[in-house]
Amino acid sequence: MKILVLSCSTGGGHNACGHYIEKEFKENNITCDFVDYFDILGPKAKKRAEKIYLDSTKYNGSIFKLAYKLGEAYSKTGIASPVYALNKLGKNKLYSYIKNNSYDLIISSHLFPAMAVTTLKKEGKDIKLINIATDYHAIPFWEETKPDYFVIPHSSLKDDFIKKGFKEETLLDFGIPVSSSFHKVKNNLNLLTNKEIVLITSGSMGFGKMKDIVKSLLDSIPNIYVIAICGNNKELYSELQKIDNPNLLVRGYVNNINEYIASSTIVLTKPGGLTSTEVGVIKKPMIHIMPIPGVENYNAEFFKKNNLSLVSNNIEEVKINTAKLLKDKNMQNMMIENQSKIINRDSAKDLVEFVLKNFDM
Repeated sequence: MKILVLSCSTGGGHNACGHYIEKEFKENNITCDFVDYFDILGPKAKKRAEKIYLDSTKYNGSIFKLAYKLGEAYSKTGIASPVYALNKLGKNKLYSYIKNNSYDLIISSHLFPAMAVTTLKKEGKDIKLINIATDYHAIPFWEETKPDYFVIPHSSLKDDFIKKGFKEETLLDFGIPVSSSFHKVKNNLNLLTNKEIVLITSGSMGFGKMKDIVKSLLDSIPNIYVIAICGNNKELYSELQKIDNPNLLVRGYVNNINEYIASSTIVLTKPGGLTSTEVGVIKKPMIHIMPIPGVENYNAEFFKKNNLSLVSNNIEEVKINTAKLLKDKNMQNMMIENQSKIINRDSAKDLVEFVLKNFDM
């Protein structure tokens, strides 16, 4: 069997999840390739999509919030969405790519390529598709896809996906796939500090009021060492480097985020589905900071409801919750215990085993 994992460059979580899946299959000696869907469609489509996504997160996420609410409303009408129509345009290039490379199974960690594959399936093309939900909510327009199976983050979300028209027997509650090697940390950072370590990560693009948060924590909470991961945001990296404080370590994009998580006392992060799962897999107390209105709110609500994190909507709440969580070891232990129960650290492994059992090899 030859597997193609498809994603899109709209935020880093979808791609990271796709790479975890690719890695897990390869470690089991199964041919598997990860490809950005927009690389198949062409550089213009990729650049346009990335710009639309980045623009939507400006102004404290108000544009994204409006778009998401409109999407939720449109999703309830049952009318084929403009999103589906746009992705339908890429079907021929995608089909040529699939056939030319002889792929037997498509796994999609993003809505857009799942829509394009669905169009091909509706036309009678013999393509097997597995969807991967990378958020703790059934986002708008997933119902326009027709996968053979759908991997969802947790069993408690099954009803949300069933209401969107998916049959229960197609829903696989393995959790958001994270490679089984992710939590096997070598811990090569060698952080020479006897202080409580607060890791702050705001996603691959470095969103959020990170500079203000860092300064507030360093000024108000004694005996902490702050590690700030800026992702690909070079401007933010430069601004944080200007803060003259020996208790601050600034990093840009890192490919060993698991080591930073494992070395921390607590983690402050944007409530992306994949990032939150990564923290839960390594079992670290967590604070979700300033959700972008829309799906991040749903992610934060899921974690808060299940006592997996605290949620902070402004800098003052971040400061208060950080001080509280650092002081309250019982709360830390409760979060870790709940993460052990709810977050499946073998999610990618379970997916591989399912494919081996249910698809011809």
